[in-house]
Amino acid sequence: MMSDPVESARQAAASDRADEAVTLLETAGESGNAAALAELAVWYLRGDIVARDLAKARIMLRRAVTVGHVDAALMEIALAANGSGSEPDWPQALGLLRTAATTDPVAAEHLVLLDKMDLDHEGYPARPAAGERLSDQPFVERFPAALSPEECLHIATLTHGWLEPAVVVDPRTGRNIAHPIRTSDGTLVGPTQETLVVAALNRRLATLTGTRVEQGEPLSVLRYTPGQEYRLHLDALPGATNQRIVTAIAYLNDGFEGGETWFATNKLTVRPRPGDVLVFRNVLSNGKADQASQHAGLPVRRGTKWIATRWIRQNRYDPWSYREGA
Repeated sequence: MMSDPVESARQAAASDRADEAVTLLETAGESGNAAALAELAVWYLRGDIVARDLAKARIMLRRAVTVGHVDAALMEIALAANGSGSEPDWPQALGLLRTAATTDPVAAEHLVLLDKMDLDHEGYPARPAAGERLSDQPFVERFPAALSPEECLHIATLTHGWLEPAVVVDPRTGRNIAHPIRTSDGTLVGPTQETLVVAALNRRLATLTGTRVEQGEPLSVLRYTPGQEYRLHLDALPGATNQRIVTAIAYLNDGFEGGETWFATNKLTVRPRPGDVLVFRNVLSNGKADQASQHAGLPVRRGTKWIATRWIRQNRYDPWSYREGA
């Protein structure tokens, strides 16, 4: 019985024989082994066994998709949309999704949701949304029903299996650590995990905040159960050279009590409403942290609260080097 080339390659890599492992996958891939091609693509994306090479990863994914690897197809769509390994290409990503949807029910579900969105040819909202100013200092704006119920459900369904105890940035080391200030469960939607629906929503948040989509960190999804909260804090990061200038919070559900977003300076309390997006600025015109933007996610008293947060940086942000606080 022939050995599995992917498993053999993994064993070789674990024994510090990376060159041999890559050769095993390349040879299997040349014989049309889709799993081997997809595995090698993931290695080039991760950058631990071999040096990260996003362009090579895209080549491996394309070959894997050609011979029928479903998961590789969804990953290729994500990378085409966010520009990993090349320039962002929404028309290409949408075309790949339409092709995948003919045989993959998951891709078909994504396409149905996308077709309900009013998008331009680059995946941005075709029409601007109207916001309502809640505060001038700090600057806080709310966009009612900016996400549909189906879009909110898509984010929660996509990420619920990835949730882990949330962390904060240690100001001394810049590392992510557990801390009682933040007692939720959370996860990130990384560049390989972004469905085209999420990619469109990231573009929508960029439009609402008046920023470019490439300034945004990976979408952060948080779940709060009774008693969980995010105590008073600033989203601006101490000593950051590429500062978080704007925060956008999308409230994903209702059916819970508590969990309001509360600003300490002016006692503004924002009650979460499903589909609403709350936008506030974290810095002053001189680039320094705006102390008036100090806010808290108040404790949930009953039920479960879901939110999706997009922190927007001053300049372009590389999602492949993501480390909260980097």
